[in-house]
Amino acid sequence: MMRTFIAYCSLIFLVTSCQNPQVRTPTKTSSGSFIEASVARNKLIYKQEKATIETLIKTDSLRDYISSESGFWYTIIQKDSAASKQYPVVGDLITFTYNVKNLAGNVIVSVLENGIQTYKVDQSNQDLISGIRDGVKLLSPGEKATFIFPSYKAYGYYGIEKKLGTNQPITSDITLVSINKNQ
Repeated sequence: MMRTFIAYCSLIFLVTSCQNPQVRTPTKTSSGSFIEASVARNKLIYKQEKATIETLIKTDSLRDYISSESGFWYTIIQKDSAASKQYPVVGDLITFTYNVKNLAGNVIVSVLENGIQTYKVDQSNQDLISGIRDGVKLLSPGEKATFIFPSYKAYGYYGIEKKLGTNQPITSDITLVSINKNQ
């Protein structure tokens, strides 16, 4: 009797363990609508910021602004007097100063708060916004420029805690002090 019971249990175990695995289907599927909505929202934000920035540029009749390939605008305030201009390239160690202002011109972070920055071009993990990392490459030593960055090139969704809200375009005055060329 015991042998029959063990044989019966073994047979049931063998039959049930030899089944093919069951495919588990997800209980909830996502259509990607969140990403599509996010893209649409960001396009609208950029369109509004661009219109605001272009209006600001038109009202500043004293300066000529240049539109960069990286998606921001700038004007050179103080030009380099040297005949042969040197621009920073990848690996150069540069020193510069910068501030952060809102579009109304109110200082959010001053040059004194930031201090003199030392940055290895495109090789440093320094906490610089992408606009400043791209902007310093357009200057030669001794030059100062005012940059207008849309929010995606500035502090974007995060802003600056207790100083700058989310999705706010900024201006920044950057002075390139020196370039130590990479050997």
